[in-house]
Amino acid sequence: MSEQVQKVRRALVGRVVSDKMQKTVTVLVESRVKHPLYGKIITRSAKYHAHVEDGAATAGDLVEIEECRPISRTKTWRVAKVLEKARVI
Repeated sequence: MSEQVQKVRRALVGRVVSDKMQKTVTVLVESRVKHPLYGKIITRSAKYHAHVEDGAATAGDLVEIEECRPISRTKTWRVAKVLEKARVI
C-alpha cells in the first residue's frame, strides 16, 4: 500500500482571452460536437478561469489547462503549459 497512485486529471486546450487579473487568465475552450437530432456540427464554447503563477500566459496564447483543487471560488484549473505564443503585429 506504499505505492503512490497518480490521479488522472482532465486537460483541455484553449485560447487566453483575458489576462487582466493577477495570477489568473480566462481561457476560451471550443469543442465541435454533432447535434444529436439533426447531425449538424456545432461549436460549443466555455470559459474557464485558470491559475498561472508567473504570468507566462498572455492574451492570445494557446494553452493547455488541467484540473486541480479549488484555488478560489471560480478557479479550479491551472495552466499546464503554453503551446503557442500569440503573434504580435
